[in-house]
Formats: sequence, structure tokens, C-alpha cells
Amino acid sequence: MSSREKKMTFGEAVKEAMAEEMRRDPAVVLIGEDVGPAAGVFKILVGLYDEFGPERVIDTPIAEAGFVGIGVGAALTGMRPIVEIMFGDFIALTMDQVVNQAAKIRYMSGGQAKVPLTIRATMGAGRSSAAQHSQSLHAWTSHIPGLKVAVPSTPADAKGLIKTAVRDDNPVIVYEDKMMYRLEGMVPEGDYTIPFGKADVKREGDDVTLIATSSMVHVALSAAGTLAQQGISAEVVDPRTMVPLDREALVASVSKTGRAVIIDEGHRSFGVTAELASVVYEGAFDYLDAPVVRLGAMDVPVPFTKPLEDATIPTEKDVVEAVTGMMK
Repeated sequence: MSSREKKMTFGEAVKEAMAEEMRRDPAVVLIGEDVGPAAGVFKILVGLYDEFGPERVIDTPIAEAGFVGIGVGAALTGMRPIVEIMFGDFIALTMDQVVNQAAKIRYMSGGQAKVPLTIRATMGAGRSSAAQHSQSLHAWTSHIPGLKVAVPSTPADAKGLIKTAVRDDNPVIVYEDKMMYRLEGMVPEGDYTIPFGKADVKREGDDVTLIATSSMVHVALSAAGTLAQQGISAEVVDPRTMVPLDREALVASVSKTGRAVIIDEGHRSFGVTAELASVVYEGAFDYLDAPVVRLGAMDVPVPFTKPLEDATIPTEKDVVEAVTGMMK
């Protein structure tokens, strides 16, 4: 990784990752709704259509099942398509192509066929997009063998993980929190990738481990700052990929601190927080000084109205109260 860095937004990092991979490999194409002249619904794709043209930046009808199927077929023939699902909620429309085709073809062919497909999907509430455009469904696809799942939380991680996804010979789904596209951060210059299955300690600490995903990493970091003022040292660990999952890093951190709070924006029931808590209990039970606390989104459809929507999402206050409660 380059020692030189530059500041850019999360959205700019996503675009730069795709542009670099498209320049490096002519087999890489971008497919999706409004990805061409419109530059995407979140306007982060500006310049890609002008540089690569309509044969490599391909606008599609509003037909997720169709264009994801095209992506699977293109990957089988040697292309490396990046398929954008404008709102991650509509990955539900693609589940046969993703779950029964992309995830299984390499297994069912005995390795004779591969599906180097990258699917970019948004996640996250907080912008008053209502119940059908605000869900965080990364637990769904993390449940399916044959799929890899990345959930970057910073511009640097977004760029490195997307480049790794494009070069992988297996189908990868990258979930991007739509509320972070304008988030700024330092990104290494030049070509670099981030290996899947390697968690990142965003802040070191000794008293409690905050395991957080995607935008919740920033909630955890803010809470860690507040807790430090109270004399509590919180370590923040970002798994970065759900599949493969760096179980060893999670267990090592909790074994050191003796306490764990897990924060994820997916619904709390049957979700990511439950799986990560299980990993902690199985690997670090003898080191725990308190039960693991799970903070997830409320188990309701995401409301449209802002006050109700905000009430469904874990906050810094929730994390601080969870930690101070377990410290007692």
C-alpha cells in the first residue's frame, strides 16, 4: 500500500476503484440503472460514461432480475462485470440469480466454471427514503455459501475492498451505506487492495470491545471518544467483510478487554449481531466479564418520518449506555 495519501469522499473512492479496474482490465464493465450519462442516483459515477463509453458503462431498464442475470452470464463467459443495485432493498428481486446461480455454479461444475461478478448494493437508513429504500440486508447474503460479502466503512476500505472484489473469481456483494457517500477520509494513492477476511482495529482500547459494521463504525468511534472522557478505554473493531469473517481478530480483542458490544444497522433479530455474538461466545467465553450486548436496528419496517426513523437506528448514546451499564 502506498505511503502517500489523498483526501476523498467515500463516493469518490468507490468511483476511483472502478475506474482503475476498468483501465487495468478491459473485461471489467459496469451495468445498472442510470449508471451512464445520469452518473447514478447518488451522482458518484460522474466521468465513467464519458471515459469508457456505452459498451462498458451499460444503462439498463428497471429490471434487477434481468440485468443481474446478464451479469452472471457475462461473468461465465470471461467478463468481470460490476452490477449496481441502486437500492439494496431490491436485491430481493435478484435472489434466484444470486443465490441459486452465481453462488452455486462453481460448486456444481466442479470448478470448471467461475462467476467473477461484483454486485454493489446500498444499505442504511437515515435519509427519509422510507421502508422500501432503507433496509440493511447484508445478513441475507452472508448466509449463502459461495458468496463473499464486504461492508466497507471508510473511503480507503471502500476502494481497497472493491478492487479486491473485482479481481476475485467468486461472486462478491459490496454493501455501501448511502449515508456515507459524502464522508471524507484519507485514501492511499496508487494501486492497492485490501484482503478479504482481515478485520481492522479502528481504535485500540483495553476495557471493552466495540465490534461495528459499515456506518456503525463511526457511531462506535464517537462513543469511544465519549467513553474515554469517563475513563473507559474502548477498542473499535471493524470486520470489513462478513464473508470471509476474521473470527480470530474478534476473539483476540474480546479476550483482551473482557467485554463486547456489537453494533450493526441490520435488524437485531436473526442478524449480524447474533452471528458475531456467537463467534465471541464460542471463542472468548472464558475471558468475558459481562454478557455480550447486541445493538441492531429496531425490528420494524423503517419509518419515513425522520424522528421515528432515527429512533430505529443504534446511536452513540445507545452504545455509551450499553458500555457504562456493563461496566457497573
